Amino acid sequence: MAAISTPRNLAGLDLAGLAQHLRDLPGVRGKAAIGLVTEVFGRSDWQTGPGDDGAVVLDRGHQLVVGGEAMLPSFVARDPRAAGISAVLANVNDLAAMGARPLAIVDTVVGPQETAREVLEGLKWASEAYDVPIVGGHLTETDGPPSLSAFGLGSAERPLTVARAAAGQALMLVGCFEGRMRADFPYFASFEERGERLAGDVRLMAEAAETGVAAAAKDVSMAGMIGSLAMLLEATGLGATVDLEVVPLPHGVQMADWLGCFPCLVFLVTTPPEKVPALAELFATRDLGAVRIGTLDASGLVQIAAGGDREVVFDLSKETVTHL
Repeated sequence: MAAISTPRNLAGLDLAGLAQHLRDLPGVRGKAAIGLVTEVFGRSDWQTGPGDDGAVVLDRGHQLVVGGEAMLPSFVARDPRAAGISAVLANVNDLAAMGARPLAIVDTVVGPQETAREVLEGLKWASEAYDVPIVGGHLTETDGPPSLSAFGLGSAERPLTVARAAAGQALMLVGCFEGRMRADFPYFASFEERGERLAGDVRLMAEAAETGVAAAAKDVSMAGMIGSLAMLLEATGLGATVDLEVVPLPHGVQMADWLGCFPCLVFLVTTPPEKVPALAELFATRDLGAVRIGTLDASGLVQIAAGGDREVVFDLSKETVTHL
């Protein structure tokens, strides 16, 4: 893969300011509303949810994974084709983070005809790029604000779950670190860089699960890298310190933007230290990166570190991101 910038001297970085910035991301603040689910349905478990990127449904010995995503309405209105692509991407990434291979997607589209057409064109493009069929859905034509949701179905031989995260495991950042940042939205796209390889790329997480080189995972999404890490750890109350001096940083991208964006194909994965080489080798087979950025611990603190200093971003002994 193309070279990336791995900063070695970040002593002048404003860690406190960066930590506050990462806490205040709209993608982090928006996750708090998920707590309403627990208020209504009560506590549950990782299989039936809520808590992971999808729910595992057992059907006569088969393990199916289901999930769904709603796109930000302003994003749908501004760039409906990109929203259609993102709806597929978000679902296949969620399924991948559960160790599942995508089987199918359905969607719901609401909006003016031309907007709906562009959304559908984006859905179609991504369906072909990721080799996952869109098997149905619902469309309502209206003059009102557009909206888009999509729902994914996958199968998993050995589902990944945040419940298997444990102190002492290595924290890995894996995926594609090549691409470009959108100017109007905190999204890092790698479509041009990966091209026809995308379908195989997103199925690599299932292989990591099946071979036992991954214990738990979370895709880096709108909460950013550190917010997504907090979501991975909040169910167990574990902590981790992310070493910013080893975090792979794409050329031309600022650290704050990279830590706060939604990348096309990047996952946080935990694994026993002795399995780090095997995990890295697996991703190298597809010319993808796998870098150890920290170690899970029992502190409950999600921290960032650089230049010998560290700063707490989330204290999971006192708070959670999703309020589940």
